[in-house]
Amino acid sequence: MVSSSRINVQDLAENFPGIISDLNTYHTSDGDSRTIIVANMLPVQAKRHNQTGKWHFSLDEDSLLLQLKDGFSPETDVIYVGSLKVDIDPSEQGEVAQKLLEDFNCVPTFLPHDLKKKFYLGFCKQHLWPLFHYMLPMCPDHGSRFDRDFWQAYVWANKMFADTLMDIIRSEDDFVWIHDYHLMVLPTFLRKLFSRVKLGFFLHSPFPSSEIYRTLPVRDQILRGLLNCDLIGFHTFDYARHFLSCCSRMLGLDYESKRGHIGLDYYGRTVYIKILPVGIHLGRLESVMNLPSTSSVVKEIQKQFDGKKVILGIDDMDIFKGISLKLLAMEQLLKQHPGLCGKVVLVQIVNPARGSGKDVQEAKRETYLIARRINEVYGSPLYQPVILIDRHVPRYEKTAYYAVAECCIVNAVRDGMNLVPYKYIVCRQGTPYMDEAVGIKPNSPRTSMLVVSEFIGCSPSLSGAVRVNPWDIDAVADALSSAITMQESEKQLRHEKHYRYISTHDVAYWARSFMQDLERACQDHHNRRYWGIGFGLNFSMVALSPSFRKLSLDHIVPAYRRTNRRAIFLDYDGTVVPQSSIIKSPSPEVISVLQTLSKDPKNTVFIVSGRGRSSLSEWLGSCDMLGIAAEHGHFLRWNKTSEWEICPLAADLDWKKIVEPVMRLYTEATDGSSIETKESALVWHHQDADPDFGSCQAKELLDHLESVLANEPAVVNRGHHIVEAKPQGISKGFVAEKVLMNLVKCGKVPDFVMCIGDDRSDEDMFESVFRTVSGPTLPAAPEIFACTIGLKPSKAEYYLDDTVDVVRLLQGLAAASSPITEYTIQSQVSFESTASPNC
Repeated sequence: MVSSSRINVQDLAENFPGIISDLNTYHTSDGDSRTIIVANMLPVQAKRHNQTGKWHFSLDEDSLLLQLKDGFSPETDVIYVGSLKVDIDPSEQGEVAQKLLEDFNCVPTFLPHDLKKKFYLGFCKQHLWPLFHYMLPMCPDHGSRFDRDFWQAYVWANKMFADTLMDIIRSEDDFVWIHDYHLMVLPTFLRKLFSRVKLGFFLHSPFPSSEIYRTLPVRDQILRGLLNCDLIGFHTFDYARHFLSCCSRMLGLDYESKRGHIGLDYYGRTVYIKILPVGIHLGRLESVMNLPSTSSVVKEIQKQFDGKKVILGIDDMDIFKGISLKLLAMEQLLKQHPGLCGKVVLVQIVNPARGSGKDVQEAKRETYLIARRINEVYGSPLYQPVILIDRHVPRYEKTAYYAVAECCIVNAVRDGMNLVPYKYIVCRQGTPYMDEAVGIKPNSPRTSMLVVSEFIGCSPSLSGAVRVNPWDIDAVADALSSAITMQESEKQLRHEKHYRYISTHDVAYWARSFMQDLERACQDHHNRRYWGIGFGLNFSMVALSPSFRKLSLDHIVPAYRRTNRRAIFLDYDGTVVPQSSIIKSPSPEVISVLQTLSKDPKNTVFIVSGRGRSSLSEWLGSCDMLGIAAEHGHFLRWNKTSEWEICPLAADLDWKKIVEPVMRLYTEATDGSSIETKESALVWHHQDADPDFGSCQAKELLDHLESVLANEPAVVNRGHHIVEAKPQGISKGFVAEKVLMNLVKCGKVPDFVMCIGDDRSDEDMFESVFRTVSGPTLPAAPEIFACTIGLKPSKAEYYLDDTVDVVRLLQGLAAASSPITEYTIQSQVSFESTASPNC
C-alpha cells in the first residue's frame, strides 16, 4: 500500500480578493505553551514480560532526548513524540499509548512493520545516511540506487508523525523541536497545519556539500521541508555552509548575517541557522564513574595491561567510522617504532551496527583480517597489540576503559557529533571515587590525549587535540606516537583546556541555547499573516503584512471612476512584459491598453523602467501620450512629441571611466558574467556564473566600487544577480515624486495614484509615492494602489499574480475610462521648471 501511495499536501493558494485570512483560526493561543520533542525513536526501552505477556517500559537514561530536558526550566511541560523499537499489535496500541503518556509523557507513533522497514532501513539507512556521509551509489555494488518505494515510505512515515502531532499541538505558542534526518519533510506537513507554530530542527549528522547533495532526486522537497522551520541547527559551520550553498544553488535563495545570526529570507519568513555542537550530560557520566562495578573493572583493566599504554577506540561498526584505517595506522606505528612492541595496546570496542547490509559485513571482515595480521606479526603469546571487543559492552565497562586509557582516537572518515572524545575527557577528569579506584591522589594533575579526525563534528571544538586526516596512515601513526610520548605537562594543559570547554558546553547548555534562539526566531509570528502556496512537498508558507491583499477589479474600478486626476506608474520588465520572455517588445494588447489609458485626459501614465531610452522609444512609440522614464529616471519624456530631458542630478558621468575597467577585471575573472552599458549606468550581471563564486565576486566588486567611488557623484547597489553603478539620487522613486509634484504645481492634484512593479527598484517607487502623498503639499490624500507582482513581502499593500493579471487589470481600467476628449498638448518646459508639460 505504501509503495503505491502518493502523498499530496493540499494546496492552499486560493485566489480570492480582500485581506488574507488566517489559515488556522481554530488554533488559538491559550498562553500555556509546551515543548514537544520529536525524534524517530522515543527515549524509552520496551520489553514484554514472559509470563504475563504485558509490555513493560522504562526510560532510556542515556538518551540525548531525555538529557536535554535539563536545559529547560522545571516548569516546562515537555512531551516526547516518536516511534518504538518494537512492533506493537494494533489491539494493544491504545493501552500502550495511554501508559506511555501517563508514565513518561511520551506519545508514540505506531509505524507498521513493513513501512518502518522501508522508511528506516530503506530510505534513511540506504539513501540518506550514505549520501550525507559522502557516499554516492556509483554502481549497484557501491551503495543502493534511489528507490521510489523507499521515498514514498519516508514521506508516509513523516505524514504519520504529523498526524500524531496534530492531536498534541493545542496552541500555536507550542514549541516543536524535530531531531535528525529521519524527519526532514515533517516540517512541511506541520507548517501546512499550523502556520505560526514554533518549529525548530537539529541535524545530528553531517550535511554534505552541494556537489554531493544535488545528486539526490528529491533534493528540493527535502530542502523545502527544512526551510519550513524557523530555526535549523547544525554541529559545525561546514555543515551549515553546505546547506546554505544548496539553498543558493538549487532554490536561488540568498542569506546574510543579521545581528550575528545567519538568516535565509524565504517567502517573507526569516529562517535562522544555528551552529552549536551537542554536549554531554556530565552528571550522568559521573554517576557511572561512581558505581562499584566501574571501579572493579578499572582494577581488572589495570592488571590486564600492567606496564602498557592503552590507546582506546570506541566506534559503531560501519564503513564511515574508519576502524580499519585506525588499525592500519596502529600497524604502521609498530612498524616504525619496534621499541613500542609490548608497551602499547590498541583496545577497539565495536558497538553493534545500527544498519545491516553488505557494506557492514565487508567492514567487519576487513577489521578482523587486519587485527589478526597485526597480532600475528607483532604479537606474542603474552602480548596482543590489538584487542577487539565485538560484543555488547555495558556503560560502566566503557567508562572504565575511558578512565584507564592514555590516549583516545576517533578516526572516522565522516561523522556527525561523535561524543566519544567528550566522554573520554570527563572520565579522565574523574571523581573522588574513581580516583581511588585508579590510584590517583585527589588533587593530582589530570592528563588526557586525543587524536581526532578532522572530518568529525566535534573536531573544531577540541583545539587541543591532534587532528588528523584518517586517510593518511603515516600521519595518524605519527599522531599516535606523539600522543603517547608527549610530556605530562603538555598533556595536562591540553586536558584542562578541553575539560573547561566540555563542562561549560554540556547538553543542558546546548538545549537551552537552541530553545532561546528558537523563541527569538519566532518573536514576530503574531505580527504577520500567513498564506500557504504550492502543492505537495513543495508547500511553503508566505509571511505577509496584515494589510496585504490581492488587487481586484471590483475594488479598484469604483475608485477609478469616481476620481478626476489619476497618476499611473508602471514598471516594464516583469510587469507589462513577462520577465522570462525572450521577446522583450510589448504585445499588441499592452500597446492597446496603454494607448487608451494615456489618451484619457484625466490620466498621467508613465512607464518607469531601467531600460535604455532607445529601446523604450522604439517599442512604445505608437503611444502618443505615454510618458517614459528610462534608466530609472535619468531620462524622462512626457509624451512622444516632447524632448528627452536629462535629470540634473546626473550631469557628471565621468565616474563611468573609473567603473568600467574595474567591472571588466571582474568579468574576465568570473566565467558567465557580463557588463551591460547604459547611458547613465553600468551593470555587472552574474546570473550565468557559478552561484557561490558569482555571489562572492559580486560582494567583492561592491566593496571595490564603493571604495573607488567614495568621492564621486555615484552610488553602487547590489541587486538580484547584479551590481549596478549609477548616478547619485537617481531612482524610480525620484521619478514618481517628480511627476506627482509637477501635477500639484500646475493645479492638477491627483486623487488617484496607481503604481505597479515587480522588483527591488520598484520598492523605491512605492515608498516615494507613500511619502509624497502623505506630505503637506497635497491638500488631501489620494487613493493609493501600490501593487507588487507575486505573493511576496513588499512595501506595497496589494499584489497581482503575474503580468497576465496586470494586463487584465489595465484593460478593466481602460474600459472604465470616461469618453476621451480632445485637448491640446502644452509646450514642453525644462525638467527643472515649476510647470509640468501636462499642465
